[in-house]
Amino acid sequence: MQTLTYTLVDVFTAQFFGGNQLAVFHDGSGLDTKIMQRIANELNLSETAFICPPRKPQHQLSLRIFTPQVELPIAGHPTIGTAFVMAYLNMLPLYDGMNEWIIEEELTDIAVTVRKEGEKITTVEMIQPLPVFGEVFERQALVADLLSLPKGELDTRFPIQTVSSGIPFLFVPLRSLAAMREINFRTDVWERHFSGDSNRQHIFTFTTETEHDDSTVHCRMFAPAMGISEDPATGAACGPLGAFLVEHGVIDNGDEGHFFIRSEQGIEMGRPSFIDITITKNSETYQEVKLVVLLSSSDEVNFTFPNFQKELSTSES
Repeated sequence: MQTLTYTLVDVFTAQFFGGNQLAVFHDGSGLDTKIMQRIANELNLSETAFICPPRKPQHQLSLRIFTPQVELPIAGHPTIGTAFVMAYLNMLPLYDGMNEWIIEEELTDIAVTVRKEGEKITTVEMIQPLPVFGEVFERQALVADLLSLPKGELDTRFPIQTVSSGIPFLFVPLRSLAAMREINFRTDVWERHFSGDSNRQHIFTFTTETEHDDSTVHCRMFAPAMGISEDPATGAACGPLGAFLVEHGVIDNGDEGHFFIRSEQGIEMGRPSFIDITITKNSETYQEVKLVVLLSSSDEVNFTFPNFQKELSTSES
């Protein structure tokens, strides 16, 4: 029998019970892949993260990330959430100013910056891999059928296209908030026409109509292949989302190649989430894609539940 300690975190939110939940296990070094996957399936959160020793001594940690069904090569809210937990619980040395860490994930090493001012953690940032643009999906009627929407609700000014920063997402532009609210995701259509192609398994819908004035886009994401019927916040998709918006002129030209996007997501689920994305592009080349979480003194309390540290007893037999 083994006892494991984990912390529950709500990521990308400024209110209790908003955002995307994450379980961060403090020490996953003694667990094999099968047990990690079973734990993630048992907790049934969008993602569960396990902190492990780094493979390279100059790095801070290695992170393994699981949805209820699969291990992910990279992810957004587990990376940022884990960095905050380690800072908040003093699991790594934390100094005033910028603390730069390298988190090893299956796909690549991820640069994370945690900023501390006095006794407060004020910023957590994650640099994502540069986006790769994939196929344009031409079967608009099929996508409308997948979402149970009239074809006219698709925003045909922009393509339906796959973009990836490690995990491919099929981005589907819609015309309105009303259409976003009316989505009824059809798993039967997904199983027949989308499930067999990794470039279009994960469906990310968005509109430029937003609930909040300071948001840029309103989003929903569906990932049955991960065991996630709908995700309240999808950090791994937001870098590619930002690049899609820049590439296709969905947002205004940035300030000398610098673009800022705020994504709202999870509202239809009752778990409002907000993700800030910055894109730096030089001519035709993307230079940097970053997710940023700004924390005020009140946000810090809402970002994590320190009283929700729990112990889990498990047996490998």
